[in-house]
Amino acid sequence: MACISLPKPPITSLPTQNHRNPSPYALPISSKSSESQFYGIKLSTTAAFSTAPSSCPHIARRGLIVAKVSKGSSPPSFTLKDQDGKSVSLSKFKGKPVVVYFYPADETPGCTKQACAFRDSYEKFKKAGAEVIGISGDDTASHKAFVKKYRLPFTLLSDEGNKVRKDWGVPSDLFGTLPGRQTYVLDKKGVVQLIYNNQFQPEKHIDETLKLLQSL
Repeated sequence: MACISLPKPPITSLPTQNHRNPSPYALPISSKSSESQFYGIKLSTTAAFSTAPSSCPHIARRGLIVAKVSKGSSPPSFTLKDQDGKSVSLSKFKGKPVVVYFYPADETPGCTKQACAFRDSYEKFKKAGAEVIGISGDDTASHKAFVKKYRLPFTLLSDEGNKVRKDWGVPSDLFGTLPGRQTYVLDKKGVVQLIYNNQFQPEKHIDETLKLLQSL
């Protein structure tokens, strides 16, 4: 009997790995710029985040800063320039309660709302014997213009490079893309009695700090 040779099946190549999107779970996020009425900062993001928790466990921790300053502790001291270019040290305020609030940036909607709320309640803070200090990464010129425009009666300090923010362990938001909004209340001995974080309701920082100050 004659042998019949059958045609060989076609060889199909395996799909090559997509180096830009190596994981079957990766979901690319297109780059786009948006402005939030709460944050007031334009963000530009181009990233791929994994939807598989086990494949990229670091994603959940990205941007998270372990708090270095806690209730009952004395925070690291600092010396920064104020809106007039003068050096101001935290130790200068020892002997009276101090409200230290970290905010993202001057002239943004949420931060302006917060600063004006502190301004409008400033007499209540003075009555409680407390000083108010705002800190952001803006330079002194930005602070000076911000203070003048909104007639802010308290001190703004320039933390360029965010060194103090890092030393205090102020947490970031949105996977570390945005400086966090956090308020600390220190008593007369310089011990932290309240830490309050609320990115979306800047006015709540004033309410919470006043409640505590009035109870001291």
